[in-house]
Amino acid sequence: MFLRFFTNNNIGEPMKAELIAVGTEILTGQITNTNAQFLSEKLAELGIDVYFHTAVGDNENRLLSVLDQASKRSDLVILCGGLGPTEDDLTKQTLAKFLGKKLVFDEEASKKLDSFFATRPKHTRTPNNERQAQIVEGSVPLQNLTGLAVGGIITAKGVTYVVLPGPPSELKPMVNQELIPALTENHTTLYSRVLRFFGVGESQLVTILKDFIVNQTDPTIAPYAKVGEVTLRLSTKASSQEEADQKLDVLEKQIRSTKTLDGKSLSDLIYGYGESNSLAYEAFQLLKKHGKTITAAESLTAGLFQASIADFSGASQVFKGGFVTYSIEEKSKMLGISLSQLEEHGVVSHFTAEKMAEGARAKTDSDYGIALTGVAGPDSLEGHPAGTVFIGIADRNQVRSIKVVIGGRSRSDVRYISTLYAFNLVRQALLQGDNLI
Repeated sequence: MFLRFFTNNNIGEPMKAELIAVGTEILTGQITNTNAQFLSEKLAELGIDVYFHTAVGDNENRLLSVLDQASKRSDLVILCGGLGPTEDDLTKQTLAKFLGKKLVFDEEASKKLDSFFATRPKHTRTPNNERQAQIVEGSVPLQNLTGLAVGGIITAKGVTYVVLPGPPSELKPMVNQELIPALTENHTTLYSRVLRFFGVGESQLVTILKDFIVNQTDPTIAPYAKVGEVTLRLSTKASSQEEADQKLDVLEKQIRSTKTLDGKSLSDLIYGYGESNSLAYEAFQLLKKHGKTITAAESLTAGLFQASIADFSGASQVFKGGFVTYSIEEKSKMLGISLSQLEEHGVVSHFTAEKMAEGARAKTDSDYGIALTGVAGPDSLEGHPAGTVFIGIADRNQVRSIKVVIGGRSRSDVRYISTLYAFNLVRQALLQGDNLI
């Protein structure tokens, strides 16, 4: 029954899905509903559109009301949470009542429950524990690989209901290993490829790709603006990864050949792939690949660049240490820069950025030195408006710097975007070789 529902959807309109998070602790802010994001991404990969996110407390009447509404507007309703042994865990009980069905015991879940308590004599088994092994009558069970509460799938009156546990440590394995295979059987999958851009804004990217976006059918393009960068998600429905790659390769080639409004090739502005990728990670991987080391001297970013490097496992291979030099006196003392020259040129200048990069690199004997100095805001400094940033980069042969103006941003955004420019400088230097020119 369940698989037939999804098979029929292949030839009809796109499936409309809805997510219902059950738990008063979500409404009170005690926990964050990360399951919704995870499930939305997984369903999008399958070509299933999520139209609604709903959160409801541990209350039977309110959950019944939400189910009634969901059944009238969605083809797939996924309930998360409320499968535990306590009295306020009422998701399966309420769904059974809504569908006019009984709760029955799943044999495999019952055996797992028996095994759990047999190996843990200090744990007291109560009648409430039995609830975790129950499913709605007629459901296909979804086994819990990391917990005790069994999930389930049932289709009634053209709507498919999925019941999942609330804890992400239980929900994610169940979705990946139990639910996804069921949804993808005899079902065309949506394959996606994420292109990451730095150096072009969302509005310009959408403008120059307007013809692709307006006339899209399959594959499709979806732009997403992030702080300081933009991503494009290319998606296509296909029966295999190979088929999808062929279609996505054609579209990506067309995008790469497109020019920006000032004549730059988009190919030069794509720095990587993947939803979880970053400029920091790309620069870090290049440093490792080329066997190079880096240091940093930071003023307005106060160590953010260095902290970003240290987030990656193996950071000690490429990062020897660095400097946070907020005051002009510490720039002079820690980095060996003439105080009089700093006062002459100002701390917000090409001169200071370059001297900071040179000094940091020399003192740590690193292959590269990066330096950031500028005005995070909200006030101006040395006649420079908020968002004015100078970034220096030095190798063993020479040094150079760039000036960027990050307007209309908060202090935190200015600082973060500044590190993106710094990581991009490092990435470009490594791609071009040891010589910065």
